[in-house]
Amino acid sequence: MATARRHGVRFAFMVALGAALLVLAGGWGGFAAEAPSPEDAAGLDAAAYVPRGTLGQAGTGGLLLDRGDRDRLLRAPMVATDVAITVGGLVARAHVRQHFRNPSDGWVEGIYVFPLPETAAVDHLRLRIGDRVVEGRIREREEARRAYDAAKREGHKAGLLESQRPNIFTTAIANIAPGEEVTVEIQYQQALRYDAGRFHLRFPMVVGPRYIPDGVRTVRHGGVEPAAGRDPVPDADRITPPVLHPDLGKINPVRLTVTLDAGFPLAEITSPYHPVTVEREDGHRHVVRLRDGPVPADRDFELVWTPDVGEVPGVALFRESLDDADYLLVMVMPPTAGPADQRTPEVRREVIFVLDTSGSMSGPSLEQAKEALVLALDRLTEGDRFNVIRFADDTSRLFRQPRPVDADTLARARRTVWSLSAEGGTEMAPALRAALSGAPPEGTLRQVIFLTDGAVGNETELFRLIDDRLGDSRLFTIGIGSAPNSHFMREAAEAGRGSFTYIGKLDEVRDRMAALFAKLERPVLTGLDAQWPAAAKAEVSTGTLPDLYAGEPVVFTARVAAADGVAALAGRRGGLSWRVDLPLSDGAETPGVAKLWARDRITDLVGQLRKGGDPDALRAAVVALGLRHRLVTRYTSLVAIDRTAARPADVPVGTEEVPLNLPHGWDPQKVFGGHPQPSPAYQRRAAAASPAGLQFAAAPVRIGASGGLGLPQGATAAPWHLLAGAALVVLGLIALVLRRRLS
Repeated sequence: MATARRHGVRFAFMVALGAALLVLAGGWGGFAAEAPSPEDAAGLDAAAYVPRGTLGQAGTGGLLLDRGDRDRLLRAPMVATDVAITVGGLVARAHVRQHFRNPSDGWVEGIYVFPLPETAAVDHLRLRIGDRVVEGRIREREEARRAYDAAKREGHKAGLLESQRPNIFTTAIANIAPGEEVTVEIQYQQALRYDAGRFHLRFPMVVGPRYIPDGVRTVRHGGVEPAAGRDPVPDADRITPPVLHPDLGKINPVRLTVTLDAGFPLAEITSPYHPVTVEREDGHRHVVRLRDGPVPADRDFELVWTPDVGEVPGVALFRESLDDADYLLVMVMPPTAGPADQRTPEVRREVIFVLDTSGSMSGPSLEQAKEALVLALDRLTEGDRFNVIRFADDTSRLFRQPRPVDADTLARARRTVWSLSAEGGTEMAPALRAALSGAPPEGTLRQVIFLTDGAVGNETELFRLIDDRLGDSRLFTIGIGSAPNSHFMREAAEAGRGSFTYIGKLDEVRDRMAALFAKLERPVLTGLDAQWPAAAKAEVSTGTLPDLYAGEPVVFTARVAAADGVAALAGRRGGLSWRVDLPLSDGAETPGVAKLWARDRITDLVGQLRKGGDPDALRAAVVALGLRHRLVTRYTSLVAIDRTAARPADVPVGTEEVPLNLPHGWDPQKVFGGHPQPSPAYQRRAAAASPAGLQFAAAPVRIGASGGLGLPQGATAAPWHLLAGAALVVLGLIALVLRRRLS
């Protein structure tokens, strides 16, 4: 009887515990649930958890909750994009057209967050409304924002293009009439990347959700409640647009055409992530188009072309002459790696592998990263030391200190790497501190290999950390997945005096890691320095040239008083002096080089800001360059205003933000920490509300330090959880009474 009594009590306890867990589960999904206010609760429908938009509340920003009509769904402006890129030599010129349509019955302001290449020199904005064309003007950022807000209030059509990060931009369009279509045209200039014998053109299509560390912010479709205390990402609301759940389909279609004139014969043209057609025209000209027509904006586009053997010049010089100076774009290929470039026996390596296992890396991204890391482990040799650091919400090391390479340490590392899974937030700073802490043994070169998608919003804080702790180490970044944060990947590698590599799918891992190993094991040129004729009065875009690795050229821009005389690039190769001459008058005249120099110079000035430079002087220098060269920067924006009023003064305007796709391959369960599925009723109503098939962001988004992105369960099945929990409690009590009577 005592045993039965104990079992009865245990049974009742377990049932009650299960009931309690069910009740708690009704409020959890990656983060604790956020209790809606009474008026919010009146506007939320458990059968259709998507907030419904409201018009007529100007100035609130982002997607708005409907506080009146329960049946009215959000109607965000639609957007589609056409991209035309022309490539000549080392320079690409892109023309991006964003087509907005307002399918609602009210006047709206549309806000669209979108990516561009992190090296893009954005210099043109044009607004098209029917037959009307309005050209954008470059102004200081605050002045441009005031002009735009005034135009919005007064009912004028207006467009505003702002830079939130070097690779994240925002287009705002004011006063789009019901049913009206508006086209925004943006143009930019970009230098191409050459690596491992191939030229690369990359066009990003989607801004992946960014992890915002240090405190929890509740992001409701663009409106952010900041955390208390220090705020490392004060502009979090401008880099965290609403995200569409993949189950609701894809939006934001993109058409893309590349006209490629490399200037020399090509052996191959490939597009690793999108099927394309390639038409050859006269000479070396090719036209590349997406084979299947418009594609959803959910992954980066990359075009790669390989020159015929022997066709890559050792030195390429491009020039643009303007009234005030000559501007130069220089590419110098390294000499072919040979015995002089091999590692010498007395130089040993300490290799620290840092692997991102946060939720955004779940699925294909983590598989690519693990495959890459294991390949890298296999390349370590006797005498090397290594360690593996993984991070998500927390950071852990394989070994307390780096260990020598042997069969046992490698076997343990492989087992650990293959066992890793993705979960949680992207707390990157502790991992960087761990990787760069202490100092390697004397005579040992430390190389840090950082594998991540870079889905963070506190890039500046991380760059400062690298600047402060790098020492003699070298940092190499590997961007993983369909839409890595290229701004972070590139600038972290430049601050770390290393290089960066993209891996977008599993079958690229072996080739791209092999190219990276060649760089790690064979630095070709070190101590590079550009030497200029005194009369040139040269102003180089960057203060320090990087080490040069096998297959990777040094590319930089410069401004000179006159392109006369001979410059030189000098360095050390295998302990011996190396030099190449650059006759400045030989540069091919190329429009746009001045803007590339200005863009590079601005990047260098912003880098000086985080290193303690005078903020007022550096800001003034950036503003002057932005205004002189018509460039969008962190301190200058392009604004276009139609002087003819369009919206009647007594008609309100609502603000709605265009949602984005989740990047291809990202798992919403891992990224958002749980997501209720849309009900059939919601899907029917959404389809009826949007004849063109546009869907909407699935729920308010929460960003925080302990779980990456999460979705507050504002319309979960919590009532059912409560009902089931209560029933189980009752059953537990009945069972306890029966057991006692039987005993």
